[in-house]
Amino acid sequence: MQVTPLQQIESGLFSGYKIWMKRDDLLHPIVSGNKYRKLKYALPKEHSKEISTVVSMGGPWSNHLHALAYACRESSLSSIGLVRGLRKDSDPLTACLQDCVENGMQLHFVSREDYRLLREIPDYWRKFISNDSPQVKWLAEGGKSIEAMRGVTEVVEEIQLQLGQAADVIICPCGSGTTMAGIVLGMKGKGRAIGVAAVQNAGFLSSTILEMVYQGGTGSRDNFEILTEFDHGGFAKTSPELLDFCDHFTAETQIPIEPVYTGKMLYAVAELCSRKYFNNMHNIVLLHTGGLQGIRGFSSQP
Repeated sequence: MQVTPLQQIESGLFSGYKIWMKRDDLLHPIVSGNKYRKLKYALPKEHSKEISTVVSMGGPWSNHLHALAYACRESSLSSIGLVRGLRKDSDPLTACLQDCVENGMQLHFVSREDYRLLREIPDYWRKFISNDSPQVKWLAEGGKSIEAMRGVTEVVEEIQLQLGQAADVIICPCGSGTTMAGIVLGMKGKGRAIGVAAVQNAGFLSSTILEMVYQGGTGSRDNFEILTEFDHGGFAKTSPELLDFCDHFTAETQIPIEPVYTGKMLYAVAELCSRKYFNNMHNIVLLHTGGLQGIRGFSSQP
């Protein structure tokens, strides 16, 4: 796995602060950003007696399913995606899901109620697949797992080597909380971690992250916070202000972003800079988590 650049951001949006961006969007042309790191240890290297098929879940523009389909194909594994929302056979697939199919993923569309139960009930996923062999591995929504956290901790090590010291603060967008938990573990109490919730009603994230950190190992558990005021209406929801901000940022920096995850994080950081929130911090590092399927979701019709 290549080490991605740590790029200083020259932008009037963050005036007065030294801002770095860890460019994990450049990690892999298909399996970019935190998805690569999450899958690095979660998937077997190849088809084996233990695992032959991987099953997971996601929405019609899921970065996770898109990355998983490609990664499984490269490892000679079969993959099954449980997709949120029922559809008619005549309904076209999104470009993201079409890529999944082309990479060999079988798709099963499930109702929103069933999708909720997939989150809540262990082994509920078996209802939707014919093969109940122990050779099937389940990955939770977004790839959430202890192995995924392990992969994310490595980005903290890279940042420290590139800076020559620990970052004062590392900031990332939050969906399931797995990336944030990995960062907290990797920081080992040095500096602070800030997560910007990309979902609405995200008060649950702090306890979820704490639980994952406890499962993942020892270390400081009080050096992070979750900001919940920048969701712009909820997951995959936007506002005119957010979309304008994303266009401005990309035009100014030539760094592609999307409004689902990284765009919301950057919007929050710009607002915090205007509030002088980082006055005692010198090395502020933002994690670009890739997720550029989100751009296709806003610019393309299914």
